[in-house]
Amino acid sequence: MLCRVADSLFWMSRYIERAENNARILDVNLQLRRDFDPAAGSEHGAEWTPIISSLEDQERFHLLHAQASADSVTDFLTFERSNPSSIYSCIARARENARSVREQISSEMWEQLNQAYLFIGSNDAHAMCQSSTYQFFRRIQEASHLFLGITDATMTHGEGWDFIQMGKFIERADRTSRILDVKYHLLLPSGERVGGNVDTIQWMAVLRSCSALEAYLKLYVGEVAPWKVAEFLVLNDVFPRSVCFCAQRLDNALHRITGCPETRYSNEAERLSGRLRSELNYTSIGDIFQRGLHQYLDRTQLRFIEISSALFDEYCSGEYSAQRAA
Repeated sequence: MLCRVADSLFWMSRYIERAENNARILDVNLQLRRDFDPAAGSEHGAEWTPIISSLEDQERFHLLHAQASADSVTDFLTFERSNPSSIYSCIARARENARSVREQISSEMWEQLNQAYLFIGSNDAHAMCQSSTYQFFRRIQEASHLFLGITDATMTHGEGWDFIQMGKFIERADRTSRILDVKYHLLLPSGERVGGNVDTIQWMAVLRSCSALEAYLKLYVGEVAPWKVAEFLVLNDVFPRSVCFCAQRLDNALHRITGCPETRYSNEAERLSGRLRSELNYTSIGDIFQRGLHQYLDRTQLRFIEISSALFDEYCSGEYSAQRAA
């Protein structure tokens, strides 16, 4: 497969996943804000600053807004065109990548992505967001889910599809780890031991931010504890947004491209992904907390970055990939 095609499919997938994640996180936080402040008469900067921090885009945000609030963060992550991680920018970039490889994707995929792009840039989108943020963000999430379902059902599951899977699961794992990292240290009271008395509603919101609440409650039956939330979001190997699950699917896709058995590796990307997958399979939540949850998640995020870099070194032109990642 051409370097340009592989790179475009990879980033198309990452941008779609990022837009869906942003929509879900904003929706959950806006609903949580209403739960704690029914009159919506005050701003809770402490609840919104971590969202910007998790995206590592504080500098750009503070150039546009004096402080983090529900309105400023929602606008920055939804419609702000100068923010490359806003929902608008992600959908626009996904569409541009799809347009450049139009012959490699199905017509149904293109139509769905084009519809999402036309909607997010329309006056109707702004009006819907103002009248009902729930309906607006639900529509963004559904657009992403439709695109992923259409991709699975209409595209040949060959090399191109594998690059789409890799983009999706790298982005998904990165976002899950960032949500858990930032929220864990925000919600754990200062000076209190891990597993202390924390607000159950807030921890349920962490799970909802990863579309994990129902799946978690089926496994742990009503007990919402921070160390169990961390265990579920990091180590569960059957939940599709856990870090472990994403690492497994990433490793699967890499090996399908080369045909190399999963017990071996034929390039640096496979070596790194296999090592990360093994670490996640054979570690425990006790081991993670003994090292420090923040340190472990930060190290895991760096591992995914290393895999992504090795993937592009192996399959894509360095100059072209640098332009896409910028």
